[in-house]
Amino acid sequence: MVELKSESALAAMREAGRVVADALAAVRGAAAVGVSLLELDEVAREVLRKAGASSPFLGYRPAFAPVPFPAVICASVNDAVVHGIPDGHRLRDGDLVSIDCGAVLDGWAGDAAVSFTVGAPAEADVRLIETAERALEAGIAAAVVGNRLGDIGHAVARVARGARYGLLAGFGGHGIGRRMHEDPHVPNEGRPGRGYPLRPGLVLAIEPMLIAGGRDDHRTDPDGWTLRTADGARAAHVEHTVAITEDGPRILTLP
Repeated sequence: MVELKSESALAAMREAGRVVADALAAVRGAAAVGVSLLELDEVAREVLRKAGASSPFLGYRPAFAPVPFPAVICASVNDAVVHGIPDGHRLRDGDLVSIDCGAVLDGWAGDAAVSFTVGAPAEADVRLIETAERALEAGIAAAVVGNRLGDIGHAVARVARGARYGLLAGFGGHGIGRRMHEDPHVPNEGRPGRGYPLRPGLVLAIEPMLIAGGRDDHRTDPDGWTLRTADGARAAHVEHTVAITEDGPRILTLP
Protein backbone atom coordinates (compact mmCIF):
# COMPACT_ATOMS: atom_id res chain seq x y z
CA MET A 1 0.00 0.00 0.00
CA VAL A 2 1.27 3.46 -0.91
CA GLU A 3 1.17 6.03 1.92
CA LEU A 4 1.12 9.75 1.24
CA LYS A 5 2.93 11.76 3.91
CA SER A 6 1.74 14.93 5.63
CA GLU A 7 3.84 18.10 5.86
CA SER A 8 4.73 17.22 9.45
CA ALA A 9 5.89 13.78 8.33
CA LEU A 10 7.98 15.33 5.56
CA ALA A 11 9.58 17.65 8.09
CA ALA A 12 10.46 14.66 10.28
CA MET A 13 11.86 12.79 7.28
CA ARG A 14 13.96 15.82 6.42
CA GLU A 15 15.66 15.53 9.82
CA ALA A 16 16.36 11.83 9.22
CA GLY A 17 17.69 12.80 5.81
CA ARG A 18 20.12 15.29 7.33
CA VAL A 19 21.58 12.50 9.45
CA VAL A 20 22.07 10.38 6.33
CA ALA A 21 23.76 13.28 4.54
CA ASP A 22 26.05 13.86 7.52
CA ALA A 23 26.98 10.19 7.68
CA LEU A 24 27.77 10.02 3.96
CA ALA A 25 29.86 13.19 4.17
CA ALA A 26 31.80 11.80 7.13
CA VAL A 27 32.43 8.48 5.38
CA ARG A 28 33.53 10.21 2.20
CA GLY A 29 35.85 12.44 4.19
CA ALA A 30 37.41 9.45 5.94
CA ALA A 31 37.86 7.36 2.79
CA ALA A 32 41.52 7.28 1.81
CA VAL A 33 44.12 4.84 0.61
CA GLY A 34 44.72 2.28 3.37
CA VAL A 35 41.44 2.84 5.22
CA SER A 36 39.32 -0.30 5.61
CA LEU A 37 35.63 -0.61 4.80
CA LEU A 38 35.03 -1.65 8.41
CA GLU A 39 36.58 1.62 9.54
CA LEU A 40 34.22 3.53 7.25
CA ASP A 41 31.29 1.66 8.79
CA GLU A 42 32.47 2.76 12.24
CA VAL A 43 32.54 6.38 11.03
CA ALA A 44 28.89 6.14 9.96
CA ARG A 45 27.90 4.39 13.20
CA GLU A 46 29.35 7.27 15.21
CA VAL A 47 27.36 9.85 13.22
CA LEU A 48 24.14 7.90 13.79
CA ARG A 49 24.92 7.49 17.49
CA LYS A 50 25.56 11.19 18.03
CA ALA A 51 22.32 12.08 16.24
CA GLY A 52 20.28 9.61 18.29
CA ALA A 53 19.36 7.73 15.11
CA SER A 54 19.27 4.03 14.36
CA SER A 55 20.20 2.17 11.19
CA PRO A 56 17.56 0.55 8.97
CA PHE A 57 20.37 -1.48 7.36
CA LEU A 58 21.75 -3.13 10.49
CA GLY A 59 19.99 -6.46 11.00
CA TYR A 60 17.85 -6.04 7.87
CA ARG A 61 17.01 -9.39 6.30
CA PRO A 62 14.81 -9.48 3.19
CA ALA A 63 13.63 -12.78 1.74
CA PHE A 64 16.65 -13.21 -0.53
CA ALA A 65 19.26 -12.74 2.19
CA PRO A 66 20.85 -15.76 3.92
CA VAL A 67 21.86 -13.65 6.94
CA PRO A 68 20.86 -10.27 8.39
CA PHE A 69 22.91 -7.35 7.08
CA PRO A 70 25.72 -6.77 9.61
CA ALA A 71 26.56 -3.09 9.04
CA VAL A 72 25.09 0.43 8.86
CA ILE A 73 26.46 1.15 5.39
CA CYS A 74 26.66 -0.78 2.16
CA ALA A 75 30.21 -0.37 0.84
CA SER A 76 30.55 -1.49 -2.79
CA VAL A 77 33.96 -1.21 -4.45
CA ASN A 78 34.82 -1.24 -8.17
CA ASP A 79 32.75 -4.04 -9.79
CA ALA A 80 30.41 -4.33 -6.78
CA VAL A 81 27.23 -2.42 -7.67
CA VAL A 82 25.23 -2.46 -4.44
CA HIS A 83 24.81 -4.22 -1.08
CA GLY A 84 28.52 -4.67 -0.40
CA ILE A 85 29.22 -5.77 3.17
CA PRO A 86 31.97 -3.74 4.86
CA ASP A 87 34.98 -5.91 5.65
CA GLY A 88 38.72 -5.63 6.15
CA HIS A 89 39.38 -4.59 2.54
CA ARG A 90 41.68 -1.56 2.60
CA LEU A 91 41.05 1.03 -0.05
CA ARG A 92 43.59 1.26 -2.83
CA ASP A 93 44.60 4.13 -5.07
CA GLY A 94 42.02 4.44 -7.84
CA ASP A 95 39.24 2.45 -6.17
CA LEU A 96 35.68 3.44 -7.13
CA VAL A 97 33.56 3.34 -3.98
CA SER A 98 29.78 3.44 -3.61
CA ILE A 99 28.41 4.04 -0.11
CA ASP A 100 24.72 3.58 0.69
CA CYS A 101 23.45 4.68 4.11
CA GLY A 102 20.14 5.02 5.91
CA ALA A 103 18.93 6.44 9.20
CA VAL A 104 15.78 6.22 11.28
CA LEU A 105 15.09 9.22 13.51
CA ASP A 106 11.91 9.63 15.57
CA GLY A 107 10.30 6.81 13.60
CA TRP A 108 11.02 8.14 10.10
CA ALA A 109 13.61 6.91 7.61
CA GLY A 110 16.02 8.48 5.14
CA ASP A 111 18.15 6.72 2.52
CA ALA A 112 20.85 7.98 0.15
CA ALA A 113 24.01 6.88 -1.65
CA VAL A 114 27.12 8.44 -3.15
CA SER A 115 29.91 7.20 -5.41
CA PHE A 116 33.44 8.58 -5.47
CA THR A 117 37.02 7.59 -6.22
CA VAL A 118 39.92 7.23 -3.81
CA GLY A 119 43.31 8.63 -4.75
CA ALA A 120 44.00 9.34 -8.40
CA PRO A 121 40.76 8.84 -10.38
CA ALA A 122 40.58 7.14 -13.74
CA GLU A 123 38.91 9.30 -16.37
CA ALA A 124 36.45 6.51 -17.17
CA ASP A 125 35.38 6.33 -13.52
CA VAL A 126 34.86 10.09 -13.36
CA ARG A 127 32.61 9.92 -16.42
CA LEU A 128 30.65 7.00 -14.97
CA ILE A 129 30.04 8.76 -11.65
CA GLU A 130 29.14 12.06 -13.30
CA THR A 131 26.67 10.30 -15.58
CA ALA A 132 25.08 8.50 -12.62
CA GLU A 133 24.67 11.86 -10.89
CA ARG A 134 23.11 13.38 -14.01
CA ALA A 135 20.74 10.42 -14.24
CA LEU A 136 19.71 11.00 -10.63
CA GLU A 137 19.18 14.70 -11.30
CA ALA A 138 17.03 13.83 -14.31
CA GLY A 139 14.97 11.37 -12.29
CA ILE A 140 14.43 13.94 -9.55
CA ALA A 141 13.43 16.59 -12.09
CA ALA A 142 10.74 14.21 -13.38
CA ALA A 143 9.36 13.65 -9.86
CA VAL A 144 6.56 16.19 -10.17
CA VAL A 145 2.83 16.11 -9.57
CA GLY A 146 1.02 14.91 -12.68
CA ASN A 147 3.84 12.66 -13.86
CA ARG A 148 3.99 8.92 -13.28
CA LEU A 149 6.67 6.48 -12.16
CA GLY A 150 7.41 5.70 -15.79
CA ASP A 151 8.48 9.30 -16.30
CA ILE A 152 11.13 8.97 -13.59
CA GLY A 153 12.44 5.70 -15.02
CA HIS A 154 12.45 7.14 -18.53
CA ALA A 155 14.45 10.17 -17.39
CA VAL A 156 17.04 8.02 -15.61
CA ALA A 157 17.41 5.58 -18.49
CA ARG A 158 17.64 8.30 -21.12
CA VAL A 159 20.79 9.65 -19.47
CA ALA A 160 22.30 6.23 -18.71
CA ARG A 161 21.54 4.58 -22.03
CA GLY A 162 22.50 7.70 -23.92
CA ALA A 163 25.99 7.34 -22.44
CA ARG A 164 25.98 3.60 -23.29
CA TYR A 165 25.95 2.41 -19.70
CA GLY A 166 24.08 -0.56 -18.30
CA LEU A 167 21.45 -0.41 -15.54
CA LEU A 168 21.40 -3.10 -12.86
CA ALA A 169 18.71 -5.54 -13.96
CA GLY A 170 15.76 -5.98 -11.62
CA PHE A 171 16.77 -3.29 -9.15
CA GLY A 172 15.67 0.31 -8.65
CA GLY A 173 14.36 2.70 -6.06
CA HIS A 174 11.46 2.44 -3.65
CA GLY A 175 8.95 4.23 -1.53
CA ILE A 176 10.16 5.23 1.94
CA GLY A 177 8.62 6.51 5.14
CA ARG A 178 8.32 4.79 8.50
CA ARG A 179 10.08 1.85 6.87
CA MET A 180 13.10 2.02 4.60
CA HIS A 181 11.39 0.02 1.86
CA GLU A 182 7.76 0.80 1.09
CA ASP A 183 5.60 0.71 -2.02
CA PRO A 184 5.95 1.60 -4.82
CA HIS A 185 8.98 0.11 -6.58
CA VAL A 186 10.75 2.80 -8.65
CA PRO A 187 12.26 1.28 -11.82
CA ASN A 188 15.28 2.89 -13.45
CA GLU A 189 13.65 2.44 -16.85
CA GLY A 190 10.11 3.21 -17.84
CA ARG A 191 7.66 4.54 -20.39
CA PRO A 192 6.53 8.15 -20.06
CA GLY A 193 2.98 8.50 -18.79
CA ARG A 194 2.85 4.95 -17.45
CA GLY A 195 2.82 3.57 -13.92
CA TYR A 196 1.73 4.86 -10.54
CA PRO A 197 0.72 8.56 -10.54
CA LEU A 198 2.92 10.98 -8.61
CA ARG A 199 0.87 12.75 -5.94
CA PRO A 200 1.77 15.29 -3.26
CA GLY A 201 3.09 13.51 -0.17
CA LEU A 202 4.56 10.55 -2.04
CA VAL A 203 8.18 10.00 -0.96
CA LEU A 204 10.56 8.00 -3.12
CA ALA A 205 14.16 6.86 -2.93
CA ILE A 206 15.43 7.36 -6.48
CA GLU A 207 18.64 5.44 -7.11
CA PRO A 208 20.32 4.94 -10.48
CA MET A 209 22.85 2.06 -10.58
CA LEU A 210 25.01 2.41 -13.69
CA ILE A 211 27.39 -0.19 -15.11
CA ALA A 212 30.32 0.62 -17.37
CA GLY A 213 30.40 -1.45 -20.55
CA GLY A 214 26.65 -1.41 -21.09
CA ARG A 215 25.57 -4.78 -19.69
CA ASP A 216 22.74 -5.03 -17.15
CA ASP A 217 23.35 -8.50 -15.69
CA HIS A 218 25.02 -9.25 -12.39
CA ARG A 219 26.16 -12.04 -10.11
CA THR A 220 25.82 -12.47 -6.36
CA ASP A 221 28.78 -13.05 -4.06
CA PRO A 222 28.82 -16.07 -1.72
CA ASP A 223 27.81 -13.72 1.12
CA GLY A 224 24.34 -13.61 -0.47
CA TRP A 225 24.31 -9.80 -0.46
CA THR A 226 26.94 -8.21 -2.69
CA LEU A 227 25.86 -7.77 -6.30
CA ARG A 228 28.70 -7.54 -8.83
CA THR A 229 28.72 -6.81 -12.52
CA ALA A 230 28.74 -10.01 -14.55
CA ASP A 231 31.74 -8.98 -16.64
CA GLY A 232 33.83 -7.24 -13.98
CA ALA A 233 32.98 -3.75 -15.24
CA ARG A 234 32.91 -0.94 -12.72
CA ALA A 235 29.66 0.48 -11.36
CA ALA A 236 28.34 3.64 -9.71
CA HIS A 237 25.33 4.02 -7.40
CA VAL A 238 23.79 7.33 -6.32
CA GLU A 239 20.55 8.00 -4.46
CA HIS A 240 18.40 10.62 -2.76
CA THR A 241 15.16 10.48 -0.81
CA VAL A 242 12.74 12.79 -2.62
CA ALA A 243 9.26 14.07 -1.70
CA ILE A 244 6.68 14.91 -4.35
CA THR A 245 5.12 18.28 -3.49
CA GLU A 246 2.92 20.86 -5.17
CA ASP A 247 6.02 23.07 -5.36
CA GLY A 248 8.14 20.45 -7.10
CA PRO A 249 10.49 17.72 -5.91
CA ARG A 250 11.95 18.23 -2.44
CA ILE A 251 15.22 16.41 -1.72
CA LEU A 252 15.16 15.23 1.89
CA THR A 253 18.71 13.85 2.10
CA LEU A 254 20.69 17.03 1.51
CA PRO A 255 23.00 18.35 4.28
